Amino acid sequence: MKKTALIVGVSGQDGAYLSALLVGKGYRVIGTSRDALLSPFANLKKLSVLDTIETTSLVPTDFRSVIQTLAEYAPDEIYYLAGQSSVSLSFQMPVETLESISHGILNILEAVRFLKLDARIYNAGSSEVFGDCGTSPADETTPFNPVSPYAVAKAASIWQVRSYRKAYGLFACSGLLFNHESPLRPAHFVTRKIILGALQAKADNQTKILLGNLDVVRDWGWAPEFVQAMWKMLQTETAKDYVIATGHSMSLREFCSFAYELVGLDYLDHIEINHALLRPNDPERITGNPGKAMAELEWQPSIYGDKLIRKLLDQVVV
Repeated sequence: MKKTALIVGVSGQDGAYLSALLVGKGYRVIGTSRDALLSPFANLKKLSVLDTIETTSLVPTDFRSVIQTLAEYAPDEIYYLAGQSSVSLSFQMPVETLESISHGILNILEAVRFLKLDARIYNAGSSEVFGDCGTSPADETTPFNPVSPYAVAKAASIWQVRSYRKAYGLFACSGLLFNHESPLRPAHFVTRKIILGALQAKADNQTKILLGNLDVVRDWGWAPEFVQAMWKMLQTETAKDYVIATGHSMSLREFCSFAYELVGLDYLDHIEINHALLRPNDPERITGNPGKAMAELEWQPSIYGDKLIRKLLDQVVV
């Protein structure tokens, strides 16, 4: 029989790519947003998958909303991708960040337990929970050291998943995802900002963008590959948490330099540092070791570094 997947937070980058992946695998996909009647679902439209899925309203922080939706659709797989997604914004909205991320997944876990659903649950974790990794790439054994409200919320969500997995035997797991990019990123995300800035500067040589710390180092991957790892995590015999990363890293300065070089420009002529964009706590280096996922999930990242930047420039979606 056709499996049913519920994607909570379907309107974001990952929700759109995951929807396309699951539809391609023959799933019935139910996508949620806080108000499905008013949501434009722009990313789903850009990938031409809106008409192939069903959408419904769900408020993750409202337990009644969650339990009603789960009871109605009885999904085989649940992907929790909702929640405030900006690290910078989390310093301005710490309560909303904690509630939308941590309380949201808690309601999902509790509803599955209460309804006795035979559903597999994926929770979107984040590399931010590790803080500064230094020279040692983080893996599944690396202690958490969250330094932002966003990271604290993600760490709490991961511990909740582990608790329900152990206490109640739920098939629930978290993907500790490192940065993963695509043309569907909102304009305020730094990689999208740089790509659009480079293309605009090519058209108008006077165009400049404002950035913060160019010396941070991140492990950037390709979002369509990362959602494949999410799906693979729910197909295993035993629920486990996995680091999903490329194992390759570069500084934001290197990212800028190569992006502008590809359009024939020098990034130094088109970028200004704005100290207002510096975060109160910003890990200098976050890099990941995806060895466990590569071995156990047979997942292999192939797009990172220069190749990633080329794809982002080639596949611009306005």
